[in-house]
Amino acid sequence: MRLTGADWLDAPATQAVLGMLEEAGHPAYAVGGCVRNALLGRPVDDVDIATRARPEEVTRLAEAAGLKAVPTGIAHGTVTVVADGTGFEVTTWRADVETDGRRAVVRFADTLAEDARRRDFTMNALYAARTGDIVDPLGGLPDLQARRLRFIEDPARRIREDYLRILRFFRFSAWYADPADGMDPDALAAIADALDGIATLSRERVGGEVMKLMAAPDPAPAVAAMQATGVLSATLPGADARALAPLVHIENTEGIPPASLRRLAATGFYDGEALRLSKADRKRLVAIAEAASDGAPPRALGYRYGADTARDALLVRAASLGASPDPGALDAAGEGATLRLPVRPRDLTPGYEGAALGARLKELEAAWIASDFRLTREELLAR
Repeated sequence: MRLTGADWLDAPATQAVLGMLEEAGHPAYAVGGCVRNALLGRPVDDVDIATRARPEEVTRLAEAAGLKAVPTGIAHGTVTVVADGTGFEVTTWRADVETDGRRAVVRFADTLAEDARRRDFTMNALYAARTGDIVDPLGGLPDLQARRLRFIEDPARRIREDYLRILRFFRFSAWYADPADGMDPDALAAIADALDGIATLSRERVGGEVMKLMAAPDPAPAVAAMQATGVLSATLPGADARALAPLVHIENTEGIPPASLRRLAATGFYDGEALRLSKADRKRLVAIAEAASDGAPPRALGYRYGADTARDALLVRAASLGASPDPGALDAAGEGATLRLPVRPRDLTPGYEGAALGARLKELEAAWIASDFRLTREELLAR
């Protein structure tokens, strides 16, 4: 099979890096996500290259070709070669010598098949030559065409090599597998037997996988499978998958783009610190939780929390009830976010100062909200 019409492969920068290696007698291939996504007709964000050339030889060839070589992962055989402002991670073929579930000791390999066997899933062990010809040493192409996610060879062994592959399995299922076909039972059994390995992973890596999973078009089947195997409670203690499918349905019905934080909130998990989310994301996640449990009407939610947080909260609230938001609720939340209390501090002075002034403003604001924002400035001041 030949990959055609792939702009990223035909790009001069990609051809320059692959060409410099091949012309020196070293086989070189684009590998992994770029090949997988191109075959699926999906966007390609970056291009990884696998080669038989050792890192020092890659560096020498790059510099001789006038390209910049950066030793970004030299201990693991990776050199980033920069061509036309684009970075390509060029990694020497490798084979695992020893693994502990988090990191691996590797040796450089002499064959493409060895390099393929240390990868996670068959659909990620696809290689594309400079000409576009596909090399498939482990039968990944039929799996990709059938949208079937399968670990390479023994699932238990692949998982023991890196326990993050448990979470990657569910993320890739959500993004690339056909949910109608179900998940590989051997993979699920191996995952259930390896749950203790999740606790050994860094929270940053776990958080990254969770957020990528939640961004999938429909993560609900994968998250439900996580719950059935015990992975969800080991990863997000207290989370529940039940509201996620209704939320995705509402999003699709209302034409609302996916949002990882909204979907995470729908599971009832709000500990962004545990996932090492950014400060802004942690704050937003807690705000969605607070707004979703706030019994205020939509306009009041928009006023208190802002349009985006209020709308997310309304969606999460509706999904938890298995219903759709009330007609006009999302628009009302947006409207509420534009409202401003018509009374200003200067309207209450002289007469109120300091803490008394703040308390009086809060009283008037509460009355204004309770009136569904109908009370005018004059009516509020008359109080």
